[in-house]
Amino acid sequence: MTSEPEESVRLQGFGEMTLRTAIATVMLLSPRERAEAAIFRVRDGERLASSEITELATAWGIAPAPEIRSPRLVPERHWSDIVRGMVREAPLPSLMVAFLLGVLVTRR
Repeated sequence: MTSEPEESVRLQGFGEMTLRTAIATVMLLSPRERAEAAIFRVRDGERLASSEITELATAWGIAPAPEIRSPRLVPERHWSDIVRGMVREAPLPSLMVAFLLGVLVTRR
């Protein structure tokens, strides 16, 4: 079946996007996550095979992200990055409670 780069697909865990964006996102994942990733066509709900994903990535010039094996090659995370990541992953009610506690503490 032919695949167009602007075709609408659904990447499991990420939502709906174009096929090119979905394949680029899959190629950024680690090899283990890449093997478990599932892309479904919106028009018929058909799942793309992993061989088809790699074939399209190669044809469109999208290279997989390199696997970093040495911990020394991974840059250190700064506290601001760690806090920003925690805030992104936190549910909204807990952010509201943290904000209100911050307001109470600064008023005293």
